Amino acid sequence: MSFGAMAVEIPVDAGKAVDSAPITLPQPVTSGLAQARVPLSAMSVVIAKAGSSTPLIALNADRPMMPASTMKLVTTWAGLSILGRDYRWRTSAWAEGNVDASGVLHGNLYIQGRGDPKLVPEELLDLVRKIHRAGITGVDGALVLDKHYFAPTTRELPLLDGDAGSLYAVGPDPLLYSFKSLSFRLTPSTDGAVKVEVSPPLAHLLIDNELRMTTGPCRTPSQGYGPTVERGDAGIVHAIFRGAYSRRCGEQVVNEAVLDHTTFFGEGFLALWQQTGGTFTDSPDASYIREGTVPAGARLVATHDSPPLRDIVRDINKLSNNVMARNLFLTIGAVSGRPPATAQKSTRTIVGFLRKKGLAFPELVLENGSGRSRNERISAMSLSTLLQAAWSSPVAQIFIDSLPVAGVDGTMRRRLVGMTARGHAHMKTGTLRDVRAIAGYVTAADGSNYVVVSVINDVRASAAQAAHDALIEWVYEGLPSGLSGAATANR
Repeated sequence: MSFGAMAVEIPVDAGKAVDSAPITLPQPVTSGLAQARVPLSAMSVVIAKAGSSTPLIALNADRPMMPASTMKLVTTWAGLSILGRDYRWRTSAWAEGNVDASGVLHGNLYIQGRGDPKLVPEELLDLVRKIHRAGITGVDGALVLDKHYFAPTTRELPLLDGDAGSLYAVGPDPLLYSFKSLSFRLTPSTDGAVKVEVSPPLAHLLIDNELRMTTGPCRTPSQGYGPTVERGDAGIVHAIFRGAYSRRCGEQVVNEAVLDHTTFFGEGFLALWQQTGGTFTDSPDASYIREGTVPAGARLVATHDSPPLRDIVRDINKLSNNVMARNLFLTIGAVSGRPPATAQKSTRTIVGFLRKKGLAFPELVLENGSGRSRNERISAMSLSTLLQAAWSSPVAQIFIDSLPVAGVDGTMRRRLVGMTARGHAHMKTGTLRDVRAIAGYVTAADGSNYVVVSVINDVRASAAQAAHDALIEWVYEGLPSGLSGAATANR
């Protein structure tokens, strides 16, 4: 793709100071917008050399925009800087009552959570085994979940774009377990049946598999075969698969967010407890699971620490994991202030941190820190300024390495694959209905490093990926020499 002779001029606002004019964007960028029927006025762009306070291009740069998941840059950099790269979340187990000679606790077992964003089965299993090593093999009492670290109002957020049941829509929780989601693996077998396996295990989960093998076209789960997840009598959870499943589909993995956080954690904990030989004798069904606060007389029996924040941030940004970002966002407020965490406490903490760094973003609106919001706002210029600050910060390398690499991994793995910028752009992406965004760093062919931010807010934004890919490619191949100074348009 050639850029040099295909530049399109963008008028500069009267009265704006510029060192080089007119500002230009290459034709592949404007053509990408035109093909998507997105007006140039819907696009914000800031391009600057890394380490420079003067942008080379600033188009609609100060306009407050819905940033989608590029807002995670604010949350993750603030988290690394405020909490520290080695911060770990602790989940703890407490016992109330006496343990008899056979290892049965005659009283309640309490699990206290502090918002671990990655409490997946192998992590929770570590806590279960530590409880056993403390001498407890059975519980004659209830499983009580202490979730006071986050205020109850933070657990669920309004759904967007009709995404009920989607992994994207899972709300934060102090005892977030396996993202409150089941992963079903469907595998055609030689005998004409379809095998269904599930992870993580839940204690009272039954799979009702009524799938029929066919040779027709492969359909998606939403087109007919499920799953439908229902809560039945005695706490039994039914995952129902019905309909035709084509052999052409091969092996498929279906992910579904189910139940509420308390039930999902409790059922998941009990499944691991039973797998390791533990027993609960208080109730034959799920009624023993409830919420409560660890009493003053309880004793600590086991703790589990999460992976360090530097690893968590990588998962958040590479995979654009919303619920992990939300848990980190709330943790910032809880640690810096006093629990229970609220969105307001976290917002105050992050804004205060930015101001201490000399970063005043008057248009910034934080709601949950993940960008999955119709209310969050930030400008392209503010995102660029934050990326410049992160570039020179003590956590720079960890932060940069956490971003998806174009054509290689994360949410950028399928983008720019056949272009020269492949492997040379660390770029956070963002998509919502009416929103498409990119923000990150590009190392150009000549070795120069650039901060690149672009946000599109338009009803046709989803169709404008080609414009953003062309923008990254243009920066990689080298900006026009006339843009060595600052240029602004419609700021």
